[in-house]
Amino acid sequence: MTDKKLHLILCWHMHQPDYRNLTTGEYMLPWTYLHAMKDYTDMAYHLESHPKARAVFNFVPVLLDQLEDYSRQFEEGKLLDPLLNLLAEEDLDKVSADRRKLVLDSCFRSDHTKMIDPYPAYKRLWELFKHQEPFGETGLGYLSGQYLADLLVWYHLVWCGETVRRNNEMVVRLMAKGTHFTLADRRHLMDLIGKLIQDLIPRYKRLADSGQIEISTTPHYHPIVPLLIDFNAARESMPGVSLPEAACYPGGLKRASFHISSAIESHRERFGIAPQGIWPAEGGVSQAAATVFAEHGCRWMASGEAVLVNSLRGLGGDTPLPDRMNYLYRPYRISTGTDHEIVSFFRDDRLSDRIGFEYASWFARDAVNNFIHGLEEIWHRTPEGENPVVSVIMDGENAWEYYPYNGYYFLSEMYAALETHPYIQTTTFKDYLDGSVAQNGMQAELPLGLIEGGETDPSMVELPYLVAGSWVYGTFSTWIGDPAKNRAWDLLCAAKQSFDLVMCSGRLSEEDAEHALQQLADCEGSDWFWWFGDYNPQHSVESFDKLYRENLANLYRLLKLPVPEQIGEPISHGGGSPEAGGAMRRAT
Repeated sequence: MTDKKLHLILCWHMHQPDYRNLTTGEYMLPWTYLHAMKDYTDMAYHLESHPKARAVFNFVPVLLDQLEDYSRQFEEGKLLDPLLNLLAEEDLDKVSADRRKLVLDSCFRSDHTKMIDPYPAYKRLWELFKHQEPFGETGLGYLSGQYLADLLVWYHLVWCGETVRRNNEMVVRLMAKGTHFTLADRRHLMDLIGKLIQDLIPRYKRLADSGQIEISTTPHYHPIVPLLIDFNAARESMPGVSLPEAACYPGGLKRASFHISSAIESHRERFGIAPQGIWPAEGGVSQAAATVFAEHGCRWMASGEAVLVNSLRGLGGDTPLPDRMNYLYRPYRISTGTDHEIVSFFRDDRLSDRIGFEYASWFARDAVNNFIHGLEEIWHRTPEGENPVVSVIMDGENAWEYYPYNGYYFLSEMYAALETHPYIQTTTFKDYLDGSVAQNGMQAELPLGLIEGGETDPSMVELPYLVAGSWVYGTFSTWIGDPAKNRAWDLLCAAKQSFDLVMCSGRLSEEDAEHALQQLADCEGSDWFWWFGDYNPQHSVESFDKLYRENLANLYRLLKLPVPEQIGEPISHGGGSPEAGGAMRRAT
């Protein structure tokens, strides 16, 4: 009987870009609070309900900033989210035309097959809207304040986590009531949303303190660190790609260091300890980025399978590779050429994408059985004498709205199956490197990981050179190379040059300089570049395009400079219909 084990690391990445207008504090899009009440609550519940399961949750600091901001606003009773405010509006018959439009534009924007069609009362609201829509503003004007009240309540009910809908009596009562929701109903729902958001960070901290989960981080505002350091990193995996006109991002290495240092410090303030590891934004890595992460004290990082393939093949791309069973399921030491080193794990793209895209249309038990079977195949086919480590790393929030019941049955049955499996053990990156995993409440020593004193076990394979790339296709094509993306980079580079000149002049007060610094950091996030491109949906592209240009404009205003005319011109228009609305991508 072999004692071979398979160590499974489930890493759920939690991220929303900063949707605030930092000048006014108002939220321009509602996705942070919606995912908070639906996905972040559900994902915590599933771990709480399966105490023998282990997982990693990667929380991007700019998401946690927003959750804390919402929590403060609920505590102070001063909400700056226009859609959320409408939920508790006293008289919806008297709201302005713009606020009516916000409700009608927002409250049907979800996956209809899973979040509208299953609820007859909500579906009727949609049918009424579609009946009146051809008549324009006149026709939509017949939709009363009570219609808006019911629409707002149903929208927020379906965005409640499935575990909330099953366990909260008030939510159950409202869903049973179905129509004619009162102001009191709406305010009770608003109070619940506030409590759910306010408890999120403490809830995950409790799980981390118990040792059940590891919380990792990402550079603070989610920038693509390799591109901040050097645009030419994109050409390591895309040799002929077009780059922005600017030769580089001004002061990019220093800016990368800022985002990493800020992430580590904010993590320490929130959770009482520094993070052990980092999921770089979009798994974006390079040799230079790995060195910076190591210099900041990160023990581990992770990226996509294609990055490992490119790195093993070498920059020339002509080194033959064995079967993936012989190279994927182990960590690698990254040689940085300094006194600092870092270990990198690489995502199993097939298993991760099955959860992200395939299993949503499967019966939950069949999906879980398929997932477990895939892991068992890895256990059987990896070299004897090795205990493979399988990294399943994926979006922890956007996938579930495409599953029945927000993935409730899939996640429940998956964790239950993993808790009792004879040779698959869930663990975390930290615990794996520490050389121990939880097994039926006992600690079993493993011959892998970081040994006492902080040096890596010599049996761990060294990767001589890390070819730059991300988890998406192994390249940076999602963020650079397209004309619209390159134009967005050039606008940012010009703004950064102005920022540097103004900061060197010393003409801003300390407070104004701090506000400008935060606004710059917001502009450096990866999400703006993700959405630029005609292959993305028009509404999403236009929303993010507008928000990005407003952020740049605000930066110029904070620097007390005129806003350049080109910032008033749209960068991209969209018009595509990508899978999952463009919020997620397959790795290949």
